[in-house]
Amino acid sequence: MEAEAVELVRLALIISLLIAVPILAAGLLVGLAISLFQAVTQIQEQTLSFVPKIVVMIVVAILLLGWIATRLSEFAVDMFVG
Repeated sequence: MEAEAVELVRLALIISLLIAVPILAAGLLVGLAISLFQAVTQIQEQTLSFVPKIVVMIVVAILLLGWIATRLSEFAVDMFVG
């Protein structure tokens, strides 16, 4: 019984990571590109890095919404069906 609970938590964490990785990776890549741009131009404006990262992460989340819903639905079915 305890081993099953640990396995369910492990599976839930893996699904959470799989869902979060593409969104976070998009934010990381945009942040890196903006950091390089700021280093080259010597512009040190904080909102210049924050706003584009948020926008890109929201766009990626919207684009992946179907995939995310499918993964969560599959996980929920696995939990209830057994």
